[in-house]
Amino acid sequence: MKKRIALLFTLIVSILAPAVAQTYDICVYGGSSAGVIAAYTAKKAGKTVLLIESGKHLGGLSSGGLGQTDIGNKYAITGIARDFYRQIGQHYGKFEQWTFEPHVAENLFKEYVKKGNFPVWFEYRLVSASKKEGKIQEITVEPSNQPGQGLRTVKAKMFIDCTYEGDLMAKAGVSYIVGREANSQYNETWNGVQLLDKHQFPEGVDPYKTPGDPSSGLLWGISTAALAPNGSGDKLLQTYNFRLCLTKDPANRIPITRPERYDSTRYELLLRQVAIEKPPHINWGVMHIADMPNSKTDINNKGGFSTDMIGMNHDYAEANYETRKKIIKDHEDYTKGFLYFVGHDPRMPEHLRKQMLEWGYPKDEYIDNDHFSPQLYVREARRLVGEYMMTQHNCEGRELVKDGIGLAAYTMDSHNCQRILFKNPKTGKMEVRNEGDVQVGGFPPYPISYRSLIPKKADCENLFVPVCLSATHIAYGSIRMEPVFMALAQASAVAAAMAIDTQKPVHEINVTNLQNALLSNPLMDGSQAEILLDNDVTPTKITVIGNWKTVKTGGKYAATQLVNNSKGNDRNSVLFTPDVPKMGVYTVYVYNPSPTGGGGNLGEAADEAKASRTMVRVKTATEIKEVVVESQTQVNDWIKLGTYPFAKGNENFVEITNQNANGVVVADAVLFVPSK
Repeated sequence: MKKRIALLFTLIVSILAPAVAQTYDICVYGGSSAGVIAAYTAKKAGKTVLLIESGKHLGGLSSGGLGQTDIGNKYAITGIARDFYRQIGQHYGKFEQWTFEPHVAENLFKEYVKKGNFPVWFEYRLVSASKKEGKIQEITVEPSNQPGQGLRTVKAKMFIDCTYEGDLMAKAGVSYIVGREANSQYNETWNGVQLLDKHQFPEGVDPYKTPGDPSSGLLWGISTAALAPNGSGDKLLQTYNFRLCLTKDPANRIPITRPERYDSTRYELLLRQVAIEKPPHINWGVMHIADMPNSKTDINNKGGFSTDMIGMNHDYAEANYETRKKIIKDHEDYTKGFLYFVGHDPRMPEHLRKQMLEWGYPKDEYIDNDHFSPQLYVREARRLVGEYMMTQHNCEGRELVKDGIGLAAYTMDSHNCQRILFKNPKTGKMEVRNEGDVQVGGFPPYPISYRSLIPKKADCENLFVPVCLSATHIAYGSIRMEPVFMALAQASAVAAAMAIDTQKPVHEINVTNLQNALLSNPLMDGSQAEILLDNDVTPTKITVIGNWKTVKTGGKYAATQLVNNSKGNDRNSVLFTPDVPKMGVYTVYVYNPSPTGGGGNLGEAADEAKASRTMVRVKTATEIKEVVVESQTQVNDWIKLGTYPFAKGNENFVEITNQNANGVVVADAVLFVPSK
């Protein structure tokens, strides 16, 4: 009896007693792709580091179904983020690859943890943050599945918030915003309320349960909110969904069955949309199916009614954990119901049902979560209001920062925010419309300010926010890409180490030194950096001979590419001359974009004008070698020329020529990768 009492007393004391703080140089909160890269970078910088993740998995969206990487322009991705996609490529037998299966990505993130040899606390979530004299002193976390029990406290010199929600910055009392700014606030044009044509319902979709009868009530998912003036601000969030990994491989396929809490009335609008649009295929007619390796998919939203659960996430950003859990479950129920509805509801066109039934959940993905992704696509939640605000002007190149520590390149992209009633001016009838989708691009890569990663100095002096960074809603829509988050996380970790070494607030580090460190030691292992030559990035290292046009179309690297269409009738070439820092062996690649904006291999209409073969001359330390490139294969990708010895200095070159060309020749970028 006495032993039981003593044991009970010990248990009570362990629960009620304050946790003994564990101390690290850098604490990273959030095991997203950014979180793993931040922690790995911090450890490689010689600091003690702890990574805390509220769930069971690493990699966030990069391992949670978003395997069709949104890039914008591959040139923008540098450092360890680029290394991530190189290692993905090695897994699939290629130099570099941007599409991958979820488990392949998660295994790679685990490898970064293993190589970095730093601790990870899985299934711990933030309870509080203690701040004193402008610095976070410590944070307290609890087991995600046992709230209030087993509290742990962490002290650190620097903190990095790598969550999609910005939870740590919020607990630290840092300024942030949720929702859309009015266009007038930062003199933008694409922020705020936007009723446009992308991912929109066709005309004629009736919003009422009984068509034409308002008294019957609105169909599920339609808001009664009035449409605010164009460009006005609000607290609405762009919609969330799950990026879906399905498979059509019968040996690996689990049938999509009727889920619990299934409600077919939620999908009535899909029936009305399909009845008008009459899509021949579910791909792009009902959803966007991107092909992935091994007969798998990355499925995203497409059209007026699809996998986006519009308007059902507005409370998510600032909700407590239980409310968020419910919102995530609601999205899961909606998504599983949507897939089942498309494949089984007899009112759906038969050809669409048959196409849907080809797909199922993969047996080898998300094994601990019934083969469904545990990661909701939180496209946007809180956003920092920091030392500098990235805006539309940065995206479009009208405002250029000098303290850039990473690049973004994607279209300014926002998914819809609400589904509303709309009076068709042509017919006078009430219809349904989506509001908030914006897709505006056409600009080259642009720098992201270091100051956008840090709070205002009055708010906090030892915190970095590389995911929920300081950007307006519309600028964030361009920046919010997984590889960009990884690059910003690396910059944050290097800056954190510098702040520790110099004993300065994050606001006072030498940003020029940070920029140089990111360039000179991109992999954080002291290895020699690769040499990239591009007509936009290093124009002084490139000599253009003959008639070449500078064009923006195609899958170019950086901003433009050089195109020649003289078909070998005269001597035309582009000479790439690297400054080789020391004699050594390098593997050389040429980037092979489409000349007209298309992609893919021989036979696609967009590439009909491309020369079938391109002659390239390589001057090495010992010889001049001619290499013939099959230029209608590996379009918008790197093509390996070979591995060669190069002398120190600038006597080496790679020359792309139009010799014997039977079509358009493209010259863009050349890469020299030093052998390890």
